[in-house]
Amino acid sequence: MKIKDLLIIGFLMGLLAPSIGIFGFYAFNFNAHNLSQFIELSIKEKLLSPLLSLCCVINLGVFYLFIHFERFKIAKGIILATFLYGFAIVLLKFFL
Repeated sequence: MKIKDLLIIGFLMGLLAPSIGIFGFYAFNFNAHNLSQFIELSIKEKLLSPLLSLCCVINLGVFYLFIHFERFKIAKGIILATFLYGFAIVLLKFFL
């Protein structure tokens, strides 16, 4: 099955990959708390922006995977989503 080379697919993959990483971190380390408590604790302790930064590294692997298979529009969408995460990280770091 071939994946169409569309920017929106890359953007959605770029948004989804770090979200899966954050959920994985929650599942392995904080499963005693519910998800809302985990988010509240992360914001209170100012850990959400470093956690998002770390989980955005997942996008790097996904980006290179699609570059390797010459799906350049998908790769552009992943970069766009990473920039969106970067903007959110800066807002979290300096304004929350």
